[in-house]
Amino acid sequence: MRWGLTVPLTGVPLRDHRQLISDLALLGYTDLWSAEVAGADAFTPLVLASEWDSSLRLGTAVVPVHTRGPAALAMSAAALADLAPGRFVLGIGASSETIVTGWNGIAYDPPLARTRDVLRFLRAAFAGERVDGKFDSFTIQRFRLEKAPDVPPSIMLAALRPQMLRLAAREADGAITNWLSADDVRKIRAELGPDKELAARIFVCATEDTEMARNIGRYLIATYLTVPGYAAFHDWLGRAEVMKPMREAWSRGDRNAAMSAIPDSLVDALIVHGTPDACRTQINRYVENGLDTPIIATLPTGTNLLETARSLAPA
Repeated sequence: MRWGLTVPLTGVPLRDHRQLISDLALLGYTDLWSAEVAGADAFTPLVLASEWDSSLRLGTAVVPVHTRGPAALAMSAAALADLAPGRFVLGIGASSETIVTGWNGIAYDPPLARTRDVLRFLRAAFAGERVDGKFDSFTIQRFRLEKAPDVPPSIMLAALRPQMLRLAAREADGAITNWLSADDVRKIRAELGPDKELAARIFVCATEDTEMARNIGRYLIATYLTVPGYAAFHDWLGRAEVMKPMREAWSRGDRNAAMSAIPDSLVDALIVHGTPDACRTQINRYVENGLDTPIIATLPTGTNLLETARSLAPA
């Protein structure tokens, strides 16, 4: 059984993660996964972790396929694969138009085609091949990695809906998802099939203050699940009606009304909260329903997140 943690922890400087990361394997963690939104980039925390620990599997969840050129992405990934041979997983995904265009000023190519093309480019580059030719979303002229990794990293795709999940099943080593309930895992596993790894970032609010946890959850749900990609994901999961009042209030610009329109049952389905023991029990429900790799993302509650991460260890 795998048990992962998202780094860096919110509000904790990277330099202060060293002791925690050194302790994670002894605590029972198997994986360390980074993210890339508006904080640290996805690679730097894992580069540090590769020097602070020699056993954890390291993964990006995920690196956007639009915000780096294919060659730059291959070089960064190859460097980390060289630092942690055999234990690096490159998770890539389409991200969102807000991040790609709004924040980076880059055109948001059709996400399925771009993700597929980057995946195929990376496979060839990691194999040491010279990549030279036209893909549907870009053209590469005579690129070859100076040193292909001795152990090519596994490549997993961020996937929320059937087309991307099926692409992951056909051509990648697995799929990474998030913002789902334990019961949703069955539907996603059915699309991915039984043979590929399924990982999911699970938001965990380790507190017995239920009202606080639900308020944090409402804010995050209103912020994230009104983004078109996530909205379509939850429509597919069957939540269009329960989310309709939130979406209508959000589209009017009434953020408070949007959060108020989110029922407790939705928060409780998508945000794990309670004592550390209760949180572990809820995370294990995801695993029982077909998840291979839970990736805990600790949510700040005013407590020390370094200690929270320790308290959520599988042991």
